[in-house]
Amino acid sequence: MKNILDKISPNEALEILRLLAKTDKQIQKKILDIAEKMIKGIDFEGICDDVFWALDGIDVHDLWNRSGSTVDGYISPNEMAVEMIEEELKPFQQEIFRLIELGLYKEAKLYCMGVLKGLYMYEHDSKSEFKDWATDMPGECFSYLYDEWKKRSKKKSDIKDMNEFLAEECENWMK
Repeated sequence: MKNILDKISPNEALEILRLLAKTDKQIQKKILDIAEKMIKGIDFEGICDDVFWALDGIDVHDLWNRSGSTVDGYISPNEMAVEMIEEELKPFQQEIFRLIELGLYKEAKLYCMGVLKGLYMYEHDSKSEFKDWATDMPGECFSYLYDEWKKRSKKKSDIKDMNEFLAEECENWMK
């Protein structure tokens, strides 16, 4: 029973946390303080690297295995490459929108900056053979994420900050 905390499932841990928060206001405050610190600890460079390596790590052999004839017809390697990139970017996109929903606009901006710069770096620095199968995708994903973030942004100063950042860090894509 000593190591029970190491063995409980994430769902069990969440339920325990919720029960503790309901039963004790001091514990609830501590939980909220810790959660806020964790969420607000945005590591822009780390996110940038995570995006780059997530995309750079897509194996061209997986692309070839997942494309071609299927039960439902034919999926071209280019179409599958798009799908695979979207799969890798989905958690990053979801995190941007989650931060916005939480009202953490500054953190969402920083997180989005990391994602956008990661996409830019992938386009310009990756030597991946996979990248050749979805040549326009990094730029299209960049534009889509930037536009979606901008629609949800509440402060003009955040948009100004983002534009200045992108003009400096992603100059070829920001005109």
